[in-house]
Amino acid sequence: MKQKITLKHIARELSVSISTVSKALKNSEEISKDTKDKIQAFAKLYNYKPNNIAISLKNRRTKNIGVIIPDIVHHFFTTVFRGIENYANAKGYNVIVCMSDESFDKEVINMELLANGSIDGFIMALSAETQIKNDYNHLKEVTEQGIPLVLFDRITDEIECDKVVINDMEGAYKAVTKFIEDGRKQIALITTEDYYSVSRERAKGYKQALLDHNLPYRENLVLKLPFMDVDELAINEFLDREKIDAVLCVNEMYAIHSMRHVQSKGLSIPKDISFIGFTDGILSKYSTPGLTAVSQHGERMGEIAAEMLIEKIESEKEEESYKTTVLDTTIVARGSTNN
Repeated sequence: MKQKITLKHIARELSVSISTVSKALKNSEEISKDTKDKIQAFAKLYNYKPNNIAISLKNRRTKNIGVIIPDIVHHFFTTVFRGIENYANAKGYNVIVCMSDESFDKEVINMELLANGSIDGFIMALSAETQIKNDYNHLKEVTEQGIPLVLFDRITDEIECDKVVINDMEGAYKAVTKFIEDGRKQIALITTEDYYSVSRERAKGYKQALLDHNLPYRENLVLKLPFMDVDELAINEFLDREKIDAVLCVNEMYAIHSMRHVQSKGLSIPKDISFIGFTDGILSKYSTPGLTAVSQHGERMGEIAAEMLIEKIESEKEEESYKTTVLDTTIVARGSTNN
């Protein structure tokens, strides 16, 4: 089966801009006859078919932005959305949000629905299933037609677009270093499988911090769960089985559940065991004791993502250039660690 040809392919093969290809295929008077003939012949030879969704999206400005997030259970995504909405509204844009519920199919459907409803571009974090499948064709179809896309938090190198992330590896490294400085030696990690880009980077930071401080990396002290949802039985069994004096959790829900479980066994936090979790959401602030957290600065991330997207939407430049903004993390110390 022939690969589906796009405006980007034609532009690259004929050494012209995507805009020139688009205008030539519409028989625009702005393009010379020779260039039009060459582009139209090439498109016909390779059976180019326009992406009607992308065309409708590109040809009219709606002042609407589509946002697709994996869920609203995790406080982080709600803070990112708040940042997106605040910045977009200030610039005169409306924001339409959809949830993928960690589903590849729902992510694709949401993208099609938002495009058909006419939005000027997308901001999104990839669903778990999309990262498991490693299938990004629905994103490529949009970006290859010149439709702006910004990925945040959960990203992929497979897609050329603007991206904004936190330094996940650095955040985990800082957290483990704090444990070590507090005198902890049996440091566990409760995370997810590595298909989550964020979990993969946080696991790297965890391991590197141990090795840099001359502590062994022990696989039995790492619990990898399939999804971000709390698997109470697996976490409880892990905490009961292993000798641990500190736990880094990839999200705050894992951390809060783990704290409750060890407290039910009569252990004292942080005297017997310390905890740090990613996010710094409402749960972290109001747990007992308060959870020391790696702040992901979600609202700032959302503002930057919206700024990137609106800049692309309103830009008249034809050249394609993309950037990735990496935000530093902050450790917010509370009662679950030694202060």
